[in-house]
Amino acid sequence: MKSSYKPEDNLKHLMKLALVFGAFALVQCAPSAKQLKEAVEKDPSIMFVAIEKDPEKFIEVVNKAAQEAQKKQQEKMANEEKNQRDTEYANPLKPEIDEARVIFGKKDAPVTIVEYSDFECPYCTRGYQTVKQVKAEYGDKVRVLFKHLPLDFHPMAEPAARYFEAIAMQDHAKAEKFHDRVFENQGELKSGKEGFLKKVAKDVGANMAKLEKDLKDEKISKRIQGDMEEAQKFGIRGTPGFVINGISLRGALPFNEFKEVIDKHLAKK
Repeated sequence: MKSSYKPEDNLKHLMKLALVFGAFALVQCAPSAKQLKEAVEKDPSIMFVAIEKDPEKFIEVVNKAAQEAQKKQQEKMANEEKNQRDTEYANPLKPEIDEARVIFGKKDAPVTIVEYSDFECPYCTRGYQTVKQVKAEYGDKVRVLFKHLPLDFHPMAEPAARYFEAIAMQDHAKAEKFHDRVFENQGELKSGKEGFLKKVAKDVGANMAKLEKDLKDEKISKRIQGDMEEAQKFGIRGTPGFVINGISLRGALPFNEFKEVIDKHLAKK
C-alpha cells in the first residue's frame, strides 16, 4: 500500500510560484496579482529575461520562498496534528487488541502502544529505537502490540512480516528477538533478502521445518491484511504509525511526542 500524498508536491508547486514572483521582483516593484497574471500570459519570456539579468538574486528569492513555504507547511501540519489529537482524546481510536498476539511488555500495562510498521522502512528503524527508549523509560507501564503495514515498494517487508508471525506461532519470545534482530540489521535484510530472514530465524531458535510450513498459513495473510486495513481506517498510510491508548502519532517522531501522550494517560490513571 502506497500513500498518494507527497509533501514535495506542495513544495514543487510553491517553487513554481516563487519562480514567477521572484522574476517580477527583479524587474518591477510589487506588481499586483492581476498585473502579474496579465504580464506573464502576454509574454512568458519575461521570466527568463529576469533570471538572466540577475541569476544570483533569482536563486536567493526562490530559496527564501521555498523556506517560507516549508515553514508554513510545517506549521499547518502541526496544527492539523494538534486538532486531530484533541479530537482523539475526546473520541479515542479503537484498534483491535488481540491478547493472543505477540505483545512486548506486561499484558496488564496501563498504556498500550499499537505500532504499524514495515521491516524494510528506514523510518521504522528510527521508530524502533524510539520505542526502545519509551520501554526503557516507562518499563512495565507500557506494552507494545506490533502490527504490520508493509509498503509495496519495500519487497522484503511482507516476507519479513510473515516470518515474524510464523515464528510467533512457535514462541512469542523468539518472535520478539527476530523483530529486534531484523531492525538492528536492516541493511542485511535488503542485501541478504530471504536468506537473511532464514538465518535470523535459525539464530533465534525457530524450528525451521515448522517455520517453512507455517509461512504458507492463510491465517498469517489474513492477519497482515487486517493490520493494513486497520491502519488505513485510522488514516495511517505511511510508516511508522502508532496508536497510544487511542491517540495516533504518525511518523518517526521524537521521544518527547510519545512522552506527552503517555504522561497524559498515566496522569488520568
